[in-house]
Amino acid sequence: MTKRQTWILTVLSVAALILLLLVSRRIWFRLDLTKNKAYTISQVSRNLSGEIPDQVRITYYVSDKLFTIHPLPGEVEDLLREYAAYSRGKIRFTRRDPAKTEMVQAVEQMGIQGRQIQTVERDEATLSTVYTGILIEYLDQIAVLPWVFSLDTLEYDISSRIRSMLRESEREVGILVADADKEWSQDFGYLNQVLTQSGYRVRVLSPGEEISDILPALLVFGGVEELDEWALYRIDRYIQNGGKVLFSLEGVWVNTKGSLESRAKNDGGLLSMVASYGAAVESEMVLDRSALTLQYQTASPSGSIQFRIVRYPHWIGVLAENGNTKHPLTAGFGGMDLFWASPITLNPPESVEGEILLSTTAEAWLMTKDFSANPDTSYLFEMEEPDTRGTKVLAVALSGKFPSWFRNKPKPIREGSEETLPDLPVETRESRMVVIGDSDLATTLIQMTSGQGFQNLDFMLKTADWLGNDDDIIGIRNRQPQAGRLDRILDPEKRLKAMRFSQILNVGIIPLGIVVLGIVRNLKRRTKTKGRELSDGV
Repeated sequence: MTKRQTWILTVLSVAALILLLLVSRRIWFRLDLTKNKAYTISQVSRNLSGEIPDQVRITYYVSDKLFTIHPLPGEVEDLLREYAAYSRGKIRFTRRDPAKTEMVQAVEQMGIQGRQIQTVERDEATLSTVYTGILIEYLDQIAVLPWVFSLDTLEYDISSRIRSMLRESEREVGILVADADKEWSQDFGYLNQVLTQSGYRVRVLSPGEEISDILPALLVFGGVEELDEWALYRIDRYIQNGGKVLFSLEGVWVNTKGSLESRAKNDGGLLSMVASYGAAVESEMVLDRSALTLQYQTASPSGSIQFRIVRYPHWIGVLAENGNTKHPLTAGFGGMDLFWASPITLNPPESVEGEILLSTTAEAWLMTKDFSANPDTSYLFEMEEPDTRGTKVLAVALSGKFPSWFRNKPKPIREGSEETLPDLPVETRESRMVVIGDSDLATTLIQMTSGQGFQNLDFMLKTADWLGNDDDIIGIRNRQPQAGRLDRILDPEKRLKAMRFSQILNVGIIPLGIVVLGIVRNLKRRTKTKGRELSDGV
């Protein structure tokens, strides 16, 4: 090769490298080997560019100090750059340090929170205020993620907010807590936090209050004995106008704040109305071998207080394999916890399609009379087990045009009120509905279990999305890696066999295999050494 050829090749190589660096901003590639591609943005997020008429700006306000001590900010930046790379210029990404750009006050006014962390430099501990928040801007709309320190729901949070901006519609959900012994602020604090952090505006309604026709979704918790005809008419009319509803209710009352006494509920009309839509919540209680543990205190004969931990079949650990993988709500189902649940009979009318979402194991049974929920009377729990054993339905999804419970009936009136209820619409609109036989699944009871309580909140959030017709957004959450239960083997003999196999494998076979491998390698090494010595001698 001549000197001229060498010089030309060098120039071309440098030019190719420069072009590659320029093009790399337009081309994005990430090798993601996880089962659900959990660490690569989904097709839904990639396709957002087709919905964006004007540019969306994403600014990641993060302290440089945090970059030097933790890897997560770099991972967050990678995900945000992936949005920009797939958007074909429709999404612009910028990273800024609030302290260096003198924007601390402005950033805090936006709602991005600073937190103090302790750092050690040259054996000296200091407190530093760091920021890691995201600002999304589209035209005159803004959305803020105040503190971003996890990738678990970040794509969902970003894509759902961009979608809401593009549609110029606020993510809103109505809440109706109708059980007399529950309050939204006290009993549903975790769910309220999850909904608000996901960008939902939560509107708490009172029983009988007017329900706006433009409300995207309504979550009804309980009310079997409390809701009167007036309140039921409001809900039914909302459904006739295309409103989407979750009914979270059961047919058996349990004194959850006392002695756990239980009885069948006296239906004030809610159970009958929901049954007319296609999902009959029975006045029965489901028990299952796939059960959670319950810790409670009891008095000993001597008068001292004792704490006991028992397997409590009234608290059902719904397994991942008992979710409907074909429905968006449960496609990535990882398990749930239900408390004193009632079974559901699915019988949709002609204009409605119904699907089972959740069910028990085949080792479940029913309590249909002489209800008992107190663990001190566990000898009563299995009285009906031989006659009622089998798989039970726990949750269903319905969609279509629901028949009105009040069609061709006089409108209810309230004594002492001059208000008149509005008429039902002439034509029923398409709607969606989820019915689950438990009104406690999203209460603070989830903090008392070591099972899948956090999955309950995820299910409720997906339900709000599905009711609001955001099926594809649900798919983002379904791609998150799921952790299964450690106690999913219910049969005692199979569990014992699995434990023995695990012990033999980990204590016996693996260590023995390592020893054998070491002996074999040592023998091979000796053989090679002897061969070399013989060849040297020759």
